[in-house]
Amino acid sequence: MESVYLLIPVSVLLVFGIAVAFWWSVRSGQFDDLEGPGFRVLMDEDQPTPPKNDEEANKPVNS
Repeated sequence: MESVYLLIPVSVLLVFGIAVAFWWSVRSGQFDDLEGPGFRVLMDEDQPTPPKNDEEANKPVNS
């Protein structure tokens, strides 16, 4: 019975700490976009750079 006097306040503090951590993460934007980073990995946004002058434009492309 004596352990209940210790475990109940500890569990209340633990639940309160978890609620504060969850509230902070929601307020700081941790859950704003859950799917975007996963799609960003798959998207290829690399664009080839245009040649700077005519000499580079006439160079053969090494494959």
